[in-house]
Parts: sequence; C-alpha cells; structure tokens
Amino acid sequence: MTDPTARQAETMAAETDNPAAAEAGDPVAEARSEAAEFKDKLLRTLAEMENLRKRTEREVVDARLYGIAGFARDVLAAADNMHRALGAIGPELRDAADAKVKAFIEGVEITERELLKTLEKNGVKKFSPQGEKFDPNVHQAMYEVQTSDQPPGQVAQVIQAGYMIGDRVLRPALVAVSKAAPKSPTSANDNPQPDDAAR
Repeated sequence: MTDPTARQAETMAAETDNPAAAEAGDPVAEARSEAAEFKDKLLRTLAEMENLRKRTEREVVDARLYGIAGFARDVLAAADNMHRALGAIGPELRDAADAKVKAFIEGVEITERELLKTLEKNGVKKFSPQGEKFDPNVHQAMYEVQTSDQPPGQVAQVIQAGYMIGDRVLRPALVAVSKAAPKSPTSANDNPQPDDAAR
C-alpha cells in the first residue's frame, strides 16, 4: 500500500506536467482554474471601479469649478457695460456734476466693484496684461502698434480686460500688440560707390 501523501504529490506533479489533462478530469484543477479566472475578473473590476471613482471625483471638481462658466460669460457683458459707462464720464463731468449725479456715479462704481467681487468669489478673475509678452492662449490681438518704447510682441494696449475661471480662459483679453517701427531708408550718399581706379 502506497502512502497517500506520495500519491497526492504524484497527482500534483502530473497536473503540472499536463495541465490540460488535469483540467479535463480533475475537479481540484478545475476549481483552481476557475478560482484564478474569478480572481483575475475581480482584480480587473476593482481597478475599473477605482478608475471610475477617480474620474467621477475629477468631474465633480470640474463641475463645481467650471459649471458657472456660461452664466459668468453672460454676466461679463453687464460688467463691461458698467465699466464703459463709468469710462464715458470724464473727470470734468464728475467735478461739474451736482450732488445727486455724483451719488449716482458712486452707486454705479460700487455696483461694479461688488459684481467683480462676486465673480472673483466664484473663481472668475479679471486680468489686464498691459506690458506683458503677447500670449495667443490668453490674449486676442486686435491690431498692431508701431512703437519704439516696447520690444516687438508685447501688449502695448489693453482694449478689453480678460477673465479666467480657475486655470482656464473664460474670455481672452483684447489687446494691441507692439511691433518694431520701420527703419529709416538709407540715402544714396550713405553707401559710397567703389572707385573706377579700384576696378
């Protein structure tokens, strides 16, 4: 009579040498194969669930931060109109205005500041890139200005301020970009012709 442990070792060795034969008839080998298959499926499902959880977290953060983008764009038009209205009132008009008109102007200024403060509280920030290097990702060039004060490619004038929401551009700043002034044409006397004797 053979030892049962030795018989089991022989069976396991035979399964290792010929796994197809072991799976065909041995219930233990079949169970191991199924267990390995289920383990693989479980690990894949866990990885997919973890990826889904991370993606959902990112989407929630993005929705919280950028969800008001459409509304903010619409509100910017009102903020721009307030700014233009205040810009149309020059210092002479302010000084010459009576107390009621001055109070009205101050009220519009306060409203504009409050609107910008509310936008900033919700992640929308105003930026004015005067003097910065032109960046097509955040600036929109309207025209070029010849200047000797700034190197070419700088923002020479801000026509309309831009707005960011988080790290994204909500509205690019409308700018004028500096370009080099043309060089003065050289006269014929500046370039002497070679002598006939030198030829």
